[in-house]
Parts: sequence; structure tokens; C-alpha cells
Amino acid sequence: MARFFSASDIVGTAIEIERRGRNVYSKAAAAATNPDVKSFLQFFAGEEARHQSIFEAMAGRIAKIEIPAGSDEEEYMDYVQALLDSHALFCGGAPEKDLADAADAVAAIELASRFEKDTILYFREMMDLLPAAESSIVKQCLDEERGHLRQLRGMLATLQKKA
Repeated sequence: MARFFSASDIVGTAIEIERRGRNVYSKAAAAATNPDVKSFLQFFAGEEARHQSIFEAMAGRIAKIEIPAGSDEEEYMDYVQALLDSHALFCGGAPEKDLADAADAVAAIELASRFEKDTILYFREMMDLLPAAESSIVKQCLDEERGHLRQLRGMLATLQKKA
């Protein structure tokens, strides 16, 4: 099991979440046949790319800052690791294929909602492991991820009404 030793480890994982999310949304958008869903997924791919850039800039600022004292308690770090191990983008399989191959747009949006929910959970914990100045940036991304989840759920409701 990987262990976090520095703030840059935590941010590196966020970069990977966003990179994988961008790939998932891009591939799903390419496979989408419904023009509204295609555009919707392209928007989310762009959002993931933007967040990836934010975290890449953060990684350059924090270098090897140690995780705050008390944050490295084994039980807590096991919890953070469990969040990653169960994250839809990390728990095996090929999420970009799963999303692109989803039986219909409803299934794709439901799967995308899982990605966003898992990311929200990770970002929430991430805030407690970073210096205060960087936590405010993570909070901004966290708030945007919450908005993404609301948008996905709204799209899901729209698609279900049409079905």
C-alpha cells in the first residue's frame, strides 16, 4: 500500500485523479451519440483538465512540505488510502472504457456521478493535509466538483424524463 509522506504526494494523487477524469470524459464524449450528452461530457473533460493544471501549479509551490503533525496517524492515513483504493478511477477496470461503453447516456451519467462523488471525498480530506494557503485552492476545486455533481444529477433527471 502506498503511503503519503509529503504534501506533494497528496497533490500528486489529485493530479492523477484529474488526469484520469479528463481521459474518461474525453473518451466518453467521443463515443457519445446524443449531441447534448457529448457536449456535456466535453465540458467535464475541460473542467478536469483545468483542475489538473491548478494542482500541477500547486505541486510546484509545495515541493516536499511534510504532512502536518498529527495527520500521519496510521488509522487516518489508512482511511485516506481507502478513499483512493475505492475511488471509481482507481479501483481496477478501465473507467474510460466503462463510461464510453455504458449502455446508454443514463448509465454513463450515473458512472460519472460516482467519479465526482469519490473526488469530492478525496478533496475534502486533502484540505486537512495541506498548508492553509493551499487548502483554500483545494476548497475552490472541491466546491466546483460539488457543482459538477449537481450538474450531472440534473442531466440525469433530464435524460430520465425523456426515456
